[in-house]
Amino acid sequence: MPFDLASLGFGILFAALFAGLPLATAATAVPAAVLSAPAGRHDLVRRGVVVVGLFTSFCGALIMGLGAWLARADTRYGALESLGFLLLSLLGAGLLMGGLGPLPSWLLELADRAAERLPPPFRLAARDLAHRRIPAVAAITLAMLASAAGIAVTVIATGETTQARAAYQPQARPGALLVESGSPFREGFSPEEAGAVRAAIERELPGVPIVEVEEVPEPDRYLHATAEAAELPDEMVYWPQAIGDEKLLRYLTGDQSTPYDEGTAVVIVSGDVRADAVELSYEISADDESTRTKTIPAAVARPATPHMATIFVPSKIVRDLGYPLQPAELIVDPTLHRVTEQERERLDRRLDDDLARTYVERGFQASTRWLPIAAAALLLALGSALAPGFGQAANARQARVLRRTGSGSGAAFRWFCAGRAGLSALLGTVLGAVAGCLAGMLLLWPLTASSSWDDPPRVPFETPWAAVVAVVAGLPLLAAALGALLARERPPVPPARR
Repeated sequence: MPFDLASLGFGILFAALFAGLPLATAATAVPAAVLSAPAGRHDLVRRGVVVVGLFTSFCGALIMGLGAWLARADTRYGALESLGFLLLSLLGAGLLMGGLGPLPSWLLELADRAAERLPPPFRLAARDLAHRRIPAVAAITLAMLASAAGIAVTVIATGETTQARAAYQPQARPGALLVESGSPFREGFSPEEAGAVRAAIERELPGVPIVEVEEVPEPDRYLHATAEAAELPDEMVYWPQAIGDEKLLRYLTGDQSTPYDEGTAVVIVSGDVRADAVELSYEISADDESTRTKTIPAAVARPATPHMATIFVPSKIVRDLGYPLQPAELIVDPTLHRVTEQERERLDRRLDDDLARTYVERGFQASTRWLPIAAAALLLALGSALAPGFGQAANARQARVLRRTGSGSGAAFRWFCAGRAGLSALLGTVLGAVAGCLAGMLLLWPLTASSSWDDPPRVPFETPWAAVVAVVAGLPLLAAALGALLARERPPVPPARR
């Protein structure tokens, strides 16, 4: 119980620091927007409030920039360092958003002045928002916060996808079924487990040959194959050697006609390489740390894919050195049978999770878990922009102008509602796009900071400018269309004179 309470307390503290505090800071934009709104349409926004807000946003951007600068190096950072950089950047993002609160009221003031030359429905829409200053700025600020969150998530997800694609290491050939041990505490299969897994594969995929990769079950016993003439790539699936029979050799080369000799190693490498021999460094037993070497004849072959480059050593050679072997992986060669996802799922149901883990190599698959979050944020922005776009005009004078413009029909009123919703969405989306792009691009640095020695260097981040432009252009148009479609009232027609 104490451990559970401690874990719960740590989780609450972590959520409060990394989610609650930045969100609460960003949410201050709404009360700041309401407080900055003047009481009447003709009253001016206090410039001091706008300046203080812009200064706060500038400080937030500087803090985010500091967090990005601290996490810029492609070196390994400790866990506390990485979390500190991230917390600093998140607080900066909250300040950036909170400081933008007074801007919608000021922009409505500018829009009211600039709308004088527009057609009457759109001019009246700008004036109507200025009349409804407090609810309008609250709605625009919510649209700004939501669109900023959606765009920031999109920018971050795109950048992290770029890094993940560059760091991706395939575990097998494309289309190959790979079955590994399901236990995290041991590698490989015992003979009984390997027999059970093989039987399950044969029942699900009858007649399909099964490739077996073998390994030395004694992890402390040294075995290393080298070929002086061959330069093997760093990104290899099987390092430093692959042990097996002719099925494994032909899986690695992708060529069923590759010659096999149980007394000859094969250097599988791209390029023109001549290797007549392979040197095996080995130990007589795990208790004897003295290393001996043996030179065996070798041939050269090309790998099916660059990641399949390795030195293939027949099982008989390793056993003759006194090493026991056990199955490490079972593979279905995609040259002979390309396993579908449905077949993998059926096989997975036959196998216990503790016994085996199944995997089909499909190449890099970009995560889509961020899409519902971004979509929900943009829908919230759309709904916020539509909030002040319902109902009649703010005063009777505007209603009379609408009646004269539309000759008593509802078309002018629909254009009026469309302009009102579209302008709200435009102001909120433009502010949100600026803040969201800046926040997303700066938060990417602490989010992609290296935390292990195996992490590769960063590659240049990709920014989804096309998606940002589509949101900035599409959301106001969609809001305008919905504002016109959902217009619930028509301006009343005066009674006819008798």
